[in-house]
Amino acid sequence: MGGFFGAISKQDCVMDIFFGVDYHSHLGTRRGGMIIYDEESGFQRQIHNIENTPFRTKFENDLRDFHGCSGIGCISDTDPQPLLVRSHLGLYALTTVGIINNAEELVSRYFSDHGHQFMAMSSGKVNSVELTAALINQKEDLVSGILHAQELIDGSATILVLTKDGIYAARDRLGRLPVLIGKNEDGCCVSFESFAYHKLGYEDAYELGPREIVKVTADGYETVSPAGKDMKICSFLWTYYGYPNSNYQGVNVEVMRYRNGEIMARDDKARGLAQDVDYVAGVPDSGVPHAIGYANKSNIPFARPFIKYTPTWPRSFMPQNQKIRNQVAKMKQIPVPELIEGKKLLFVDDSIVRGTQLRETVEFLYESGAKEVHMRSACPPIMYGCKYLNFSSSNSEMELLARRTVQELEGDEGQKHLDEYANADTERGQCMLRSICEKFGFSSLGYQSLDGLLEAIGLDRDQVCTYCWNGKE
Repeated sequence: MGGFFGAISKQDCVMDIFFGVDYHSHLGTRRGGMIIYDEESGFQRQIHNIENTPFRTKFENDLRDFHGCSGIGCISDTDPQPLLVRSHLGLYALTTVGIINNAEELVSRYFSDHGHQFMAMSSGKVNSVELTAALINQKEDLVSGILHAQELIDGSATILVLTKDGIYAARDRLGRLPVLIGKNEDGCCVSFESFAYHKLGYEDAYELGPREIVKVTADGYETVSPAGKDMKICSFLWTYYGYPNSNYQGVNVEVMRYRNGEIMARDDKARGLAQDVDYVAGVPDSGVPHAIGYANKSNIPFARPFIKYTPTWPRSFMPQNQKIRNQVAKMKQIPVPELIEGKKLLFVDDSIVRGTQLRETVEFLYESGAKEVHMRSACPPIMYGCKYLNFSSSNSEMELLARRTVQELEGDEGQKHLDEYANADTERGQCMLRSICEKFGFSSLGYQSLDGLLEAIGLDRDQVCTYCWNGKE
């Protein structure tokens, strides 16, 4: 995924940008970057690898060299960025969040002649931010260029452009990610997460619509290209990615998660499922609020049978090596024996993607003396890898637990009936649940239904992207 923050002010705003970007560290693990603009010194840039060291630690020593009244920064799970670009449009800085599925096609179509070249990543792939800049530069002004790039990109591209005159903020074509503007007495900021600027003394000012482009200056903001009508905001923002304090389209993340858990408990009760358990617990950390909602609705006590030890490894998805990630996840799980031994436990996780770490968690609980382990997923079975935001991206959709299980049960024929497998009220859906239970040792397994999830979010279902569950754009 990735996150971004920018600010422009009548005063030096380096610290606002530093803290604002740092507050997006939950959205990515690979690269962090900042570009600051000063009228006298020009552009100052720094990019660091943050795979094993947090953004704040890596950039603290750079702060004394940064000075200026405007800038942008990012947390990136893909390419090193922001980039500084020089073209007929002038000198500007660029950062993006999204994914370009047709990068090779775009390079071949528009930039295959002898007059173009791109810096290649170690994998040989083109830096997607540089490709976005090349597409923007095909037009005669930045706004037209941004619209042109977004139209050609198969995937999504949320874009921040820093110029000498201001910041251009462009929400992706179908609004899959949020872009929010905050304001204080000295200037404005633009952010992915609203809580990031609340903590810095900015107040909510504006939320961009899908496809909208806004120019932000120290004096305010103005729409330079209007919003489109169609929106498909990512529902995983509420389920998993979003920070609890944030609001998207007026819906708070933490409140949605409580409501989501309540709906799961309500539906379990209607089916007569999992009422005879001692404790409801969340798989730390993002499963916890869903579990609180479940416990409150079911009147089953909430507990924390195991705690994550995070002082040395604060994020479960570090480092990049999967084998080491699994080992770190195991090392972080510290049991509370008094809440596990002989107990019937119901756990709620934010999602079940590949199931690797979940299997180890269940084994750990049984080894610690649990009598029963019931599992609930706060979202439906993931049947498709995300092709818009890099969530649940994989080399093959057979890496996804639900799809792999369908293949094991029914082969290629089963792939024609994914809607049935995703529905617990069908024979195929029940068969998939039983198979996963047997494989993982669950006493029972339940997924939130798509209708239940959309009910918890509360937006019109046509405005929410549900591709990873039902394959519908």
